[in-house]
Amino acid sequence: MPSYFQSADSVAGYIGPIERSPILLEPILRERVWGRDDLPFFPCWRAANIRLIGEAWFTFEENSTSLGISLGELIRKHPEVLGNAADPKHPGICPLLMKLIFTRERLSVQVHPDDAYAELHHHSLGKTEAWYVIDAQPGAEVAMGFRQPITRERLKQAAQSGEIEHLLAWHRVQAGDVIFVPAGTVHAIGAGLTICEVQENSDITYRLYDYGRPRELHLEHGVAVSYLQPYSFESHTVPIAQGRDSLTECKYFRMERLRPKRRVSISSGLPCYALLMCLRGEGQIGAAQFEPGQVWMMPAEGDELSIEGPDSEWILTYTADERLPGVFVD
Repeated sequence: MPSYFQSADSVAGYIGPIERSPILLEPILRERVWGRDDLPFFPCWRAANIRLIGEAWFTFEENSTSLGISLGELIRKHPEVLGNAADPKHPGICPLLMKLIFTRERLSVQVHPDDAYAELHHHSLGKTEAWYVIDAQPGAEVAMGFRQPITRERLKQAAQSGEIEHLLAWHRVQAGDVIFVPAGTVHAIGAGLTICEVQENSDITYRLYDYGRPRELHLEHGVAVSYLQPYSFESHTVPIAQGRDSLTECKYFRMERLRPKRRVSISSGLPCYALLMCLRGEGQIGAAQFEPGQVWMMPAEGDELSIEGPDSEWILTYTADERLPGVFVD
């Protein structure tokens, strides 16, 4: 069975000094009713005996790593791996959850709480997130906010009747689009999409409507946290340097795209950890080989890194007040 289906509890414990090289994070594949059976990544995924894969999680506590322990165990033993991006209120977890999402049907209409509400009701982080569209079938769309302002009473009624599906603002999307989803924004992801998602490390989701599927709804919490106005967003990238683009940024994370013609060089001594997801290409990252669908963690204060991957494509995400210096793409 491929290593990315192993339980983190079954691997040997790593007890050496903190790693200064990139750490491979093995995915945890999640079955979802709206998921797909034709994944573009993980060629051996069928060995997991899961019919429809909707998500691949990479930075959850239980994710296995190339060090032979779970990510949660690594952070508990060596919290310095996170550098100054560690969350003092939640010190045992990676503050960001990085995912791949694969959709065959529409996801539920849902909303996530902010930090204050999530802490009060769930002792958890809130959930602000962003999506980078890797691939989109013709006509693929997402819903973000409402077409017109709505009251909480009308929202609850519309969620119960199904009218909410038609009150949402649906937008066509294509590969390369970026959608920023602040906590409180009612949203839905449509069918036919492959998405890289970066979010606060929280699994608090309130379902408002699920197209008749027999799953639990969370109307009391969901209506309470929902932003009731239309939500405007623009998908645009901002060039930083050759082959390096800013996709979105907020107080929780920065999200960038790297597209080297030859290589990526990252200087040593980063003040915070960083995550690198390979979307396209093959080559060498440090002393290891990489392929599409992999996520690597760069430890804070790590060694200088060279990625030899001609015409590869990467999503880089991290938490910092300023853009990371020392990232060079050529």
